[in-house]
Amino acid sequence: MIDVDVEDFTDYDTDAFYSDRPVPFMETDQGAIKTISAPHMVATLLHHMELNSGEEIVILGAKGGYIAALTAKIVGEHGSVRVLDPSEDAIHHLRSRLTHWPTVEARVLESVDVAPVAFPGEFDRVLVTGQLSSLPAWMTERLVDGGFILAPLGPKTSQQLVKVERQGHEMFPTELGPVAFGPVDLKHAEQGPMDANELADLIELAIQTCEDLELFEDGERHAMEDLVVNLRTLPDDLPPPGDGSLPIEEHPMIQLMWQAAPSFFRLWPMLQTMIQPNLAQPGATEWDEEDGFDDFGL
Repeated sequence: MIDVDVEDFTDYDTDAFYSDRPVPFMETDQGAIKTISAPHMVATLLHHMELNSGEEIVILGAKGGYIAALTAKIVGEHGSVRVLDPSEDAIHHLRSRLTHWPTVEARVLESVDVAPVAFPGEFDRVLVTGQLSSLPAWMTERLVDGGFILAPLGPKTSQQLVKVERQGHEMFPTELGPVAFGPVDLKHAEQGPMDANELADLIELAIQTCEDLELFEDGERHAMEDLVVNLRTLPDDLPPPGDGSLPIEEHPMIQLMWQAAPSFFRLWPMLQTMIQPNLAQPGATEWDEEDGFDDFGL
């Protein structure tokens, strides 16, 4: 990390990086921001990858090219680093920053769920540098015996860093601790109304925190848990509130929240404080305490 300057991979101010915080490297017109992870997280990922000279490594998620450059430096001139990302802009950025790194190859991935045709064959090690709900089938199917995948798995709000190793025909996961990564696919980081499952994820996180802090009154936890269950039973193709297809007061998500009152609304000010950082993407306008459901896309 001393030999590879983070300034070579972003045009943003890097002061935050030296205070052990992430630093942006690109932003879309829709407000989604992609970042280079904080130094401690970069070191954690590289440590658990157990890299050696001469190895071939696959990285899902460009991260501005910084992690790819560090990985290339460790595996050396006889190793190789293959980077995949669903964003053409992210791959273009990476290629422009790694013109003098001949062992790094980058390709646009059609979709996280679609196997990359550009990189055929099996994988020894795969590093996923962004949030995934679960590992795509092609990744585990093409992993060699004894190989492993390192990935932050879970909902957008929080994940577990998981090391998944193949031994014969079985996969063995090891949880390495809680983390919070942005989605691999840049489109999933763009601002927009929450769907029912995203709201359910956030409420589940709030439920755990409320219980830890003993903030629930009798029956409130059950009311909130019922709300989560009901949100998850809504159709996957249900349009988000406020898209114009339904009057806002008739939308099933809004009706479920009203049914959960008064428990839901008594805790709403505290929930705003807890989940606001997860709802507003980096670069979004500052939160106004007087704002309400409309600011969540509800």
